[in-house]
Amino acid sequence: MIGKILGNRYEIVEKIGSGGMAIVYKAKCHLLDRFVAIKVLKEEFNNDDDFIRKFRRESQAAASLSHPNILNIYDVGSEESGNDKIHYIVMEYIKGKTLKEVINEKGKLSTDETLSYSIQIAEAISHAHKNHIIHRDIKPHNIMITEDNRVKVTDFGIARAVTSSTITTTSSVLGSVHYFSPEQARGGYTDEKSDIYSLGIVMYEMLTGKVPFNGDTPIGVALKHVQEEMTPPVSLDPAIPVSLSNIVMKCSRKRQSDRYQTADELLRALKANGSDIPNIAGELGDTTEMTRVIPAIDTDAISEEMNEAFKPRRSSKKQEKKNKMMVIAAAVLAAFILVTSIFAGYTRLKEALGSSEESIMPNLVGSTEDEAKAIAEEYGFQLNVINRISNSQYPAGVVIDQNVDEGVRIKAGYPVGVTISSGTNLVSVPLLMNRTLIEAEDLVNKANLRIDVSYEFSEDIPLDVVISQEIEAWTEVEPNTRIGVVVSKGQETTEVIMIQLKGLSISQAMNEIVGLGLVVGEVKYEANNTVPANEVFWQSYEPGTPLETNTAVDLYVSSGPDTTMPDPAENPEDPTSPPAQEETSFSFVLRPFEDRDETNVVIYRRQDGITTMVYSAIHKQEDGAFQVTVSGTPGAEFDVYYDDIYQYTRVKES
Repeated sequence: MIGKILGNRYEIVEKIGSGGMAIVYKAKCHLLDRFVAIKVLKEEFNNDDDFIRKFRRESQAAASLSHPNILNIYDVGSEESGNDKIHYIVMEYIKGKTLKEVINEKGKLSTDETLSYSIQIAEAISHAHKNHIIHRDIKPHNIMITEDNRVKVTDFGIARAVTSSTITTTSSVLGSVHYFSPEQARGGYTDEKSDIYSLGIVMYEMLTGKVPFNGDTPIGVALKHVQEEMTPPVSLDPAIPVSLSNIVMKCSRKRQSDRYQTADELLRALKANGSDIPNIAGELGDTTEMTRVIPAIDTDAISEEMNEAFKPRRSSKKQEKKNKMMVIAAAVLAAFILVTSIFAGYTRLKEALGSSEESIMPNLVGSTEDEAKAIAEEYGFQLNVINRISNSQYPAGVVIDQNVDEGVRIKAGYPVGVTISSGTNLVSVPLLMNRTLIEAEDLVNKANLRIDVSYEFSEDIPLDVVISQEIEAWTEVEPNTRIGVVVSKGQETTEVIMIQLKGLSISQAMNEIVGLGLVVGEVKYEANNTVPANEVFWQSYEPGTPLETNTAVDLYVSSGPDTTMPDPAENPEDPTSPPAQEETSFSFVLRPFEDRDETNVVIYRRQDGITTMVYSAIHKQEDGAFQVTVSGTPGAEFDVYYDDIYQYTRVKES
């Protein structure tokens, strides 16, 4: 790849990294004269058409994000290279290290560093969530720290394109399992709170220098995320503020509903700097997972005090009676505490164990909401509707996802979240490429979508014609989605040097003019006794003249010898007079542009020094090839234009 140029502008300079999905290179953008980072998809993914489609769609969606803590995506493209196809993303190039490298170098980070980085990461996540993009792979490896200590979160939206087969076959992707949320480990429904869980694990690692769950296999680590409880960071390092430890624990709760519900809510807690944050146990109303440090009981001191209390003393009978009453009161109090503790322990144990009734989770996907509620009542679990989204495969009111997989053993009362279809209201993105901007805007408005226009010069695409569109045609999207298009500004104005056209046939001269980036101007036919018919004998700009592109060049063309002399053909007494030529029909086959729905075909006939339009019609691409019949004398030339673009010249034979 070193030295290869992608997209006619990005020259690969050096390899700077590698991951489970792609290899990252440093490249020079020759158009904007700057360095960029290019992520090239690995070869093993090139044959997965579904993955490629999702990869492009999610990358383009992520490119819409604009935030100082999110790595900018400049471009998404693909091109052929021999028998292979290269798929790539062009990103902002920054100097710095990954957060994983920073943690490895320092062992663990200070409280201030952790707070600073966590706030910046949460700001990035908040911005993405507000634009309906969930990262799904927050981990230190995807977080860059610049030389000025600014956080840049990378790979937004790309994790969504990774299929389950990718997760099980790619070792680098398996590294993400240390930061997976329980719902991701189960393969259940993920949402914004899944990113918050992963950020909690990242904060845990920053504070302690290690991840909370480890194991010999990725599956073993994933199971720990689902089944085991995390040790609070403050228990590993008492120097960590309790309030910050509580934030980490709340981010990393097993149930999505127990975590911070939004990134903004998490940001408010982080920015409070730990001073006014309530104890997490009080917030959640559940203290079974909290580890509380109880001061050790000094048994020697208690014994000494008891001995002192019961030591015989020389006192009055009144004092002895008082001492006996104190002993009885202490005994009663001790008995009360013992009974209360036993009852509390039994209650806590009962709550911890829950009901002994268990059931196997059924499949709810495809059931109506009422049917799902009836099934939940029958099986004894709690049904929660966590989202309602548009879906083209399921009608409104039907379950399309559940966050507990079918076949999982669950206890009575266990909360199960489902996503309900709100029906089909997606719209199809129209084909906008090769249409004028006015046509594109009309199509987008009719489809109930919005359009974002940017411009660039083009050597091939005419002025005000769409060069490309960000979202592929026929993709189904939500109404009012913004479709970005690039529109041609025409050829960039540059100087060209005029060449010699005199002596060329008119068709050759017209091709040379178009090839130089100039425009064919007025073509005038005049009789000339020294220049053969249809040959150029004058041009409006002499050879060597510098001209701007799109300048019109006029031509004078010979129509043959001067015909004002007496024509022998008009003298019936001259037996050598040639017979007068008559016009006859002339047919040939044309084919419209294949990349446009309609093509305006115009044909001009040049005959006896006169140029006449002999054909004009609009042909649809779907109709394919068509036959055109025109008439003319032998030697007549027919110039063919498609959408005002000169194509070629046909000459009528004798």
